[in-house]
Amino acid sequence: MANGNDGSGRAPVAIVRPTTTVTSGVGVTQKLVTAAVAFGDLMQGTFGPQGLDKMLYKTNGETAVTNDGAKIVAELLVKHPAAKAFVQLADAQEQACGDGVTGCILFASELMREAGRLLERGLHPLVLIQGYQAALQVTLDHINAHTTPCLDDAQRLLSVARTSMNGTSADAGGDFLAEFVVQALQTVSGTDGVDHEDVRMAKRTQGNLFDTRFVDGLVLDTALMLDRLPRRLEKGTVLALTCPLDQEEASREADIEVESAEQWMGFIQAKEALLHAKAQAVLASGATAIFSAEAIEPSIFHALTDAGCFVLGGLERTGIEDIAQASGAAMCDHLDDVDASMLGAFEHLEIETSEGLDGRRERLCMRFGDDAGLVTLDVGGGDGAAVEETIRGLYDALRSTSLAMQSNEVVRGGGSIHMGASLLVKEAAEQHAGRERLAMEAFGRALESLPAALAQNAGVDRLDTVLALRAAHRTGSPYSGINAAGQVMEMESTWLPADTLRHALEAATETSCGLLRVDQVISARGD
Repeated sequence: MANGNDGSGRAPVAIVRPTTTVTSGVGVTQKLVTAAVAFGDLMQGTFGPQGLDKMLYKTNGETAVTNDGAKIVAELLVKHPAAKAFVQLADAQEQACGDGVTGCILFASELMREAGRLLERGLHPLVLIQGYQAALQVTLDHINAHTTPCLDDAQRLLSVARTSMNGTSADAGGDFLAEFVVQALQTVSGTDGVDHEDVRMAKRTQGNLFDTRFVDGLVLDTALMLDRLPRRLEKGTVLALTCPLDQEEASREADIEVESAEQWMGFIQAKEALLHAKAQAVLASGATAIFSAEAIEPSIFHALTDAGCFVLGGLERTGIEDIAQASGAAMCDHLDDVDASMLGAFEHLEIETSEGLDGRRERLCMRFGDDAGLVTLDVGGGDGAAVEETIRGLYDALRSTSLAMQSNEVVRGGGSIHMGASLLVKEAAEQHAGRERLAMEAFGRALESLPAALAQNAGVDRLDTVLALRAAHRTGSPYSGINAAGQVMEMESTWLPADTLRHALEAATETSCGLLRVDQVISARGD
């Protein structure tokens, strides 16, 4: 008689290899919770304006120093299924909002910690999930009730950028860099909104952080073919070509018999006439700056240069697309289509030359004025890891500020929203008679872990600060939070995009609930 299934996966019939292990019951929960908590503990020290950095030593021998949550998670070589779920969670938050990764990971970790305690006391996972989802809805309602518009308040947009840069290398730039971020986004914004991808980043490789500049156009590294090219042009037109300015190759091979020098000269002259016609077609358009994604024949290059034009060929396709978008030009796929209607315009064009450790460096700087379709933040400093970290901080600020401009909704930071939502969730839990109220209370405690982490990283007592913040909210200060010094005060200069916070809470809850639905782990590796 066959024995009943004991959950091991081997009775009554072996359906897996002998090396495969099957873990069921409380053991599964403990494994998932342990991995999630370990992930959160790893990230906790980097959270907030006083968060410290992590030094990442890669398998190839390179090192990186950062406190950016997305960067840290991307470099980790995790193998545990729960840890991989958190890596996917971090990637989803980064792709959607560009910021808030560390807070999202910490909240998901704390939800799993609270879930582990309740499951050990016998609470069913589905009841726990119902409680979490009910508490999430209360939290989202609280966020919606405390959003503030920001488009008409430039100072508030500056605060969003400044808050996002807090704790990163870009924090040293303060309002100086935050103003550049806001100016860049306001320049490229239009009737259809604003796109952070219209703001480019470049390394200036000279000076320091405060030598960073805003360029209402593009900065491209380039190598000039002729020293006599114009080094500076004012108010000209742009032609963006994706076709080669060269002699067309024959599609069929053919042998031509030349019987005299006159015939040979005839071929040469015919070729020169074709090339001359191409040069004249470009000049007839009225363009003063010609850019091509393909090669430019030397005689055409010289002819255009002799006419006073700036010429640059062999650019990448993306570079031509950027020039066309920034100047308002239409990309030309065939020389026969060239006319004045396809030209863009620029305000200023200049070749900048500098000397560095790698020799001479030439960069093309093009400015297009207030109507520029693309702009550039030219970041000052060297070319090492420090500048990379600064650019990463600026990128986070760009993402956060553009998201705030798109939604026109911001909320106060410093754990203010988390504490207010925690108190509301606990009050809402009192209205539930079932066991899901235990999960809602756990959700509220998990929300309080975010301001607690801010306090701990600021060097003040975690428990005392959370109690003080809770008391401030209960006594009529709903906008109180924890500042960079770990003090409880009204949050007037710390603002976050509402969408960043919403997505972080929703994604963290969804990931935690997904892990809590797991009742069995089958490992083919046997671990």
